[in-house]
Amino acid sequence: MTELAFQSALQLAEQIRNRSISASEMLDYFLDRVERFNPDLNAIVVNDFDRAIETARQADRDLAAGKSWGLLHGLPMTLKESYDMAGLITTRGNPVWKDNLCDTDALSVQRLKALGVNIFGKTNVPFNLADMQSYNEIYGTTNNPWDHSRAPGGSSGGSAAALAAGLTGLESGSDIGGSIRNPAHFCGVFGHKPTWGLLPPRGHAAPGVLAQSDLTVIGPLARSAADLEVATLAMAGPDEIMSAGYQLSLVPCPWASLRDVKVAVWLNDTLAPVNEETRKRVSMIALAVRDAGGYVDEEARPEFDVTEIHDNYQALLTAVMASRNSLEEYESLQQRLAESDPDSDRARGLRRQLASYRDYAMANETRTKARWAWHEFFKQYDVVLMPTMPTPAFEHDHRPFHERTLQVDNETRGYNEGVFWAGHAISAYLPSTVVPTGAKGEGLPIGIQIMGPEYGDLKTIGFAKLLEAEGFSFVPPPAYVSA
Repeated sequence: MTELAFQSALQLAEQIRNRSISASEMLDYFLDRVERFNPDLNAIVVNDFDRAIETARQADRDLAAGKSWGLLHGLPMTLKESYDMAGLITTRGNPVWKDNLCDTDALSVQRLKALGVNIFGKTNVPFNLADMQSYNEIYGTTNNPWDHSRAPGGSSGGSAAALAAGLTGLESGSDIGGSIRNPAHFCGVFGHKPTWGLLPPRGHAAPGVLAQSDLTVIGPLARSAADLEVATLAMAGPDEIMSAGYQLSLVPCPWASLRDVKVAVWLNDTLAPVNEETRKRVSMIALAVRDAGGYVDEEARPEFDVTEIHDNYQALLTAVMASRNSLEEYESLQQRLAESDPDSDRARGLRRQLASYRDYAMANETRTKARWAWHEFFKQYDVVLMPTMPTPAFEHDHRPFHERTLQVDNETRGYNEGVFWAGHAISAYLPSTVVPTGAKGEGLPIGIQIMGPEYGDLKTIGFAKLLEAEGFSFVPPPAYVSA
């Protein structure tokens, strides 16, 4: 039964549908693994086991009666803690919301359930979903299944850790600064950051918040690229208001093999250098494309100033994150700014947190010009290969942000450089898929990012499927492979 833990969602669901295993037996199997492995991993922090057990029983009764719930009938899965589910608490890692009991499922949860899944719990996050690690005062620290001394990433760290350890069949997270892609990379699973707005996020927000924020998206993590496609299509499409005039019509992946693809490669950058092993993995994928007869260009870049665009993303990110602050926190920022030297770096950072509408509008104009530059770029190239992060998973570091650093080979770099590679897709609303490349070097997995044009989600996922067929696939962490 060990291999069951590491199969794809589609493989697991097929076994339920063909009666190789019942939905109840499969749920029991995953709950047993949760009982054995989760205490040390601390990935699944909210359980809904009793309700899931009854749901599994109903799934078996309905299947026996010839009634199918959908492609993922009875599949046990978990969700990032920040998704609302009726009857469960959503805290977003913030003690202020430790009693926030939800009475409605998020729209994406409703859509996943319509596909037949059985959600049995939720996974850990950092405070306010605002870190590349996953720990908070409510639920504690989540460990990386490859090395418990290291972080699983954030903010969907619990999601990626649970998947990699074989505790769940499928996951869904969210991303504003790499929060799907960074954990997928750290834990060796697949992850997809969708085009902004493609997956309506209603029910994935702070209590009382209904509007979708700029930059933020929701999206799936999985042990196969095909699972990403199924989950993305399940959650995608207009909400009830937009559906009066819009329909989902994504262009299917047009490539039958790697030889059909024109690939640009962004191997490294002085603004956020990546370690040698990561560069090797990007080059490894580029070589696989070349060997298949595909076109690879390592010099191509969009027509914009990278420094300006990254700085603009940081301005947008800072403003969006600060918009989550309470009135008390906002007023405290105003007071700190008033007391600061107006020419200091501190004042500059505070002004970004307190950005005016004019500030935001100017940043949005710069971003929009970059979106058009990417649009022109993708007329010449199908996808861009690039690193996900400067390094593989780093050791837990819960010091204040300004004290943290990243060790890139023998060089100490700034912690905030961790969002450089993720920022291009977020800022320009582009889809990006992370594909695992295995665990070598330090014995840690490394995931490589595939970025494509707006609404080219099935292209980036499709390219990941082609790479998976060539051997760039999920490998379980050895400590979780057991009888």
